[in-house]
Amino acid sequence: MRLAFDEQIFAIQEYGGISRLFAELAKQFVAHPEFGVELEPLRAPIVNRYVLDSPPTMRALEVQEASNSYKALARYFTRRRPDVQVDIIHNTFYLPHGLTGYPGAKRVVTIHDMIPERMPKTRRRLDLLTRKKRYVELADHVICVSAATRDDLLETYGGVKAPITVVHHGVDPAFKPGAARWSDLPEKYILFVGNRSQYKDADVLFRAFAKISVSHPEFILLFVGGGPFTRAEEQMITTLGIRGRVRQRTLPDAEMTAAYCNAELCVFPSRFEGFGLPALESMACGTPTLLAAATALPEVGGDAARYFTPGDAAELADVISEVLADQSEQDRLSGLGITRAAQFSWERSAKETAAVYESLRR
Repeated sequence: MRLAFDEQIFAIQEYGGISRLFAELAKQFVAHPEFGVELEPLRAPIVNRYVLDSPPTMRALEVQEASNSYKALARYFTRRRPDVQVDIIHNTFYLPHGLTGYPGAKRVVTIHDMIPERMPKTRRRLDLLTRKKRYVELADHVICVSAATRDDLLETYGGVKAPITVVHHGVDPAFKPGAARWSDLPEKYILFVGNRSQYKDADVLFRAFAKISVSHPEFILLFVGGGPFTRAEEQMITTLGIRGRVRQRTLPDAEMTAAYCNAELCVFPSRFEGFGLPALESMACGTPTLLAAATALPEVGGDAARYFTPGDAAELADVISEVLADQSEQDRLSGLGITRAAQFSWERSAKETAAVYESLRR
């Protein structure tokens, strides 16, 4: 079958979870012709590194690198919508321009989370331009990245006429145990990966770490990604008395496996996630993983992670202390995490997505 992605998310995100999903699907469809999916070229300028750093995917989509996202988006908004014949159009984001073009194609949309709708204060400027509900209304099939996201979608929008299928994310095979430590990693550290603001609840981890820092003076709290600490975070670090014990780093994807593998624990305190890919990457690396018992995180972690009440810094501190004090528990979580993560692959995600496409041709 002939499939068209649009370039929306590839023009918006250099890196990021949504573009990672669509880039991985494209890679898998190129690598597995037996899935029966032939990609329609985008023939567009993009900024997304996941596609641009994969020569086979870049050739299949016929894309070129844009100097910045503004130029890529300007091209997207001003170009005439494609009138080529394809079987499926799978939109990669929710901008209004994507609701046109590809006459006669069946329309598929993926819902990654309902955070902007459920938590309006988190909306970014770009969210104010989107028409997610209209995409759902026009879809012939809706894919949700987790059962939690499906439930949020139905609760927020009410009845959805199109069939809904849950297709989980995968984890890159590069995330596996045994990555060598690079020289400037702390000797012992607790890891947090990703953005820290709002519902990500990094402040909960700051407070929990402050509670255990006196009894565990050898540990550093390492934040990877999310940009430098804000003024408010710097003030919190000082107030909590953990200055010198907290660090922030920005790392390329190639170094993330080492960051996970050499951590004593990985903590993901977010109270709202559509899926939670860092949790899966951590478990794949065999790192004991602690998750907030919220939204999609228990769906991802299963019995392979330890959980705490979202927002409860005292409970998180107790769980951290308990796991750090028990080597057998660390070993148990490590083994279960590797086994759990092995159930998630991008090949499986692409195969299940292709099955959704095929269902629309019957």
